[in-house]
Amino acid sequence: MSFPRVPVSGPGVKRSGPGMLMLLVLAGCMDMPDVTKFRYGSAQRPDAVAIEDTNEMQTAADAAETRSAIIDDLLTRRSILPPAGPYAEVSRAVIAASSGATEAELRVARLRAEAKSQNWLPQVGPVVSLTSLGDVATKLLIEQVLFDNGARKAERAHAAADVEVAAVSLSEALNARVHEGLSHYIKAQRAQEQAALADRAVARMSGYGQIMLKRVNGGLSDMSEQRVIDQKIAEMQAVLDADRQLAAQSMAELQALAQQPLTHLSGLQEVQPDQGQPEPLSVLLARGEGARTKAAARMERAQHLPGLTASGNWTKDDGLVGGLDLGLGKMLGFGTGATLEAIASTDEVVDRQMAEAADTASRKIVALQSELQRLSAKQGQGAGVLAQTEASLAMFTEQYKLGRRPLMELVGIYESFAQMEREQAALKYDIALTRLQIAALRGQLVDGDAL
Repeated sequence: MSFPRVPVSGPGVKRSGPGMLMLLVLAGCMDMPDVTKFRYGSAQRPDAVAIEDTNEMQTAADAAETRSAIIDDLLTRRSILPPAGPYAEVSRAVIAASSGATEAELRVARLRAEAKSQNWLPQVGPVVSLTSLGDVATKLLIEQVLFDNGARKAERAHAAADVEVAAVSLSEALNARVHEGLSHYIKAQRAQEQAALADRAVARMSGYGQIMLKRVNGGLSDMSEQRVIDQKIAEMQAVLDADRQLAAQSMAELQALAQQPLTHLSGLQEVQPDQGQPEPLSVLLARGEGARTKAAARMERAQHLPGLTASGNWTKDDGLVGGLDLGLGKMLGFGTGATLEAIASTDEVVDRQMAEAADTASRKIVALQSELQRLSAKQGQGAGVLAQTEASLAMFTEQYKLGRRPLMELVGIYESFAQMEREQAALKYDIALTRLQIAALRGQLVDGDAL
């Protein structure tokens, strides 16, 4: 539905054309109080963004007229990794080798938000038509939305939420990348230590094998005992080879991820224990996606309601002819009522989705914390049992030398000790991996202001 166009052409209209344009601009200011959530300088060129922007997260925050709670939250997060040492070097290497895809997505989202931030201004465009007489008629069309039921406000909110989602995705991607690199490093360190223990076990079991061989040659033992020891030696050698292969594979994967050799690094480092905060990144992502979904619902709802638009045609001959248009963005149909009801239910759905995301993240962290407690308890108990087993092995060795214990019994005791020593050595690495996994979920492997 449209109001009749009111011609405003006349002797003085051509001279007052710019004034009419100014009226349209001022009319657009009716929607201006809720200017964009993110505003960017007009001097920023899209083709120079990749060179000028050194910190995408901080740039998005600095450009925001209304501060984003999600981005501020991301910026305040601090890494639990030590500032120096192998962990820091691995982190820097894998971040430097990142392809930058998520950074580019955040950059694009910011540019979209910049474009939407100007949607309250009038739209101007040329119109060219060919008349029946073969003449080309040109005119300038100017349109300004006066009332749109919050459609353009929702567009700006949608674009701002896009920036927030892209920012959380950037944090998730870099934290996941650092976690992957550190996991390869820690697994390589675990395999190297276990390989050293296996190498020592093979050497000692081979010594027992030499003693048994002399006993067999001297008629004190039979070949069955020799075969048992040879089999144990072969099993330990297989474990040693597997450990060495796993260590080499983990370092190769780390090198491929970091795109530089890191074989000179060694050792574990202590990291800060989990403090129960901040919120997991998945919860922030759900919050940003929820805000975007709600904004999209408001945009769709506005299309089903009448809006008012002022427009004007500027031609060389007729001057400026303006009018008001009242219409709907979408045609009404039999399903319009159900559509509006579905849109009205969007907020409830989004709230439930955010609650579900928070519950899922909480359960993951609780499970990891329980696993961490189990590993720590096992490490403490295992240390005591290992010390007792080592003492028993030393006593059996002395008794064997005095002829009070058979060699096969000593072999069995040592095999148990070697296996226990191997499992105990792996626990500290499993604890480190679990702590890093919790930190990755909370986004605490990379400083927020360094993203």
